[in-house]
Amino acid sequence: MARITIDHLSKHYAGTADGPAAVHDLSLDIADNRFVTLLGPSGCGKTTTLRLIAGYLKPDAGTITVNGKVLSSPAGVVLPEHRGMGMVFQNYAVWPHKTVFENVAFGLQVRKKPAAEIKTRVAKMLEIVGLAGYEARLPNEISGGQQQRVALARSLVVEPDILLLDEPLSNLDAKLRERMRSELKQIQRRTGITFIYVTHDQAEALALSDDIAVIHQGQLQQHGSPRDIYTRPANRMVADFMGQVNFVPGRIKAFAGELAHVSLLGVERGFPRAEGLEVGAVVDVAVRPENLIVARPPAHGIAGTVTDLVYLGNSIEYIVALPGDVRVRVHAHPSQVFAAGDAVAVEFDPAQCSVFARPGN
Repeated sequence: MARITIDHLSKHYAGTADGPAAVHDLSLDIADNRFVTLLGPSGCGKTTTLRLIAGYLKPDAGTITVNGKVLSSPAGVVLPEHRGMGMVFQNYAVWPHKTVFENVAFGLQVRKKPAAEIKTRVAKMLEIVGLAGYEARLPNEISGGQQQRVALARSLVVEPDILLLDEPLSNLDAKLRERMRSELKQIQRRTGITFIYVTHDQAEALALSDDIAVIHQGQLQQHGSPRDIYTRPANRMVADFMGQVNFVPGRIKAFAGELAHVSLLGVERGFPRAEGLEVGAVVDVAVRPENLIVARPPAHGIAGTVTDLVYLGNSIEYIVALPGDVRVRVHAHPSQVFAAGDAVAVEFDPAQCSVFARPGN
């Protein structure tokens, strides 16, 4: 069991309380046996958060608690080797002069485990990561993906309660990275270990995670399931970061129960009500390209003109010019064929939209 509680955690650059914050007042509860991803753009504080969890950094404020025991606070930090955590780095960090077996066995040898136990546990772990039969090979005799699995096996064989992974797939090519995503998730399920994974890749986070914590400028923006993060973003930053999105300008006309009636581009539609917005507020309606419906007139919707298109195989992306010089991306089924210059009607699926205050208003 490994339940992690991060409570009002802050870390400033150069260790100064008044310097710019790499992590600012971050609180996060991570349940046992979950695959949790810290997601955000470069420089957002996700790796700093991971290093704080690992015990490599001391926080300037707040605490990190595992199963009720405080491991990190401004008063002191439990050393990394005493935290029951494993770490997998971006560059693998496997020893080039050691065989696969020797790399994986290293942590057990440091702990002075009996040779027979080491042999049994290494063999079992190599089976889990799909490297049985590779025991005698050196790192330069196996692929990059296999080296990454050696690093995983070395961290897992000591049976940590928590495994921390700092962008471990970023050095792999696209096809191998996709395959390793599936393998990582299967390994997490088989071992039952809590995984905390850092990445800036939204697709990777959506494919791997039980839960995603989106971080921006050192602050937690949203924590939830991949589906919630993607379909119900908490704010404009999350909506914009999690894949393609259109922001269509409008103004709130009225509220009716859970709906906000918004006037946009000459029509009025009811959208899910957002906190903190009032009648008359200038807003942006966020809608993903796959949640826009495009059809030939006189279909119901907002009149527009196709200005460009890209064939994507399983869909066609249309760029449609709407009134007020607004352009939107629409992902349509390949059977829906339009040409540049065609008149179309674009309709929103209100249930799949979010309403946010427009920046500067």
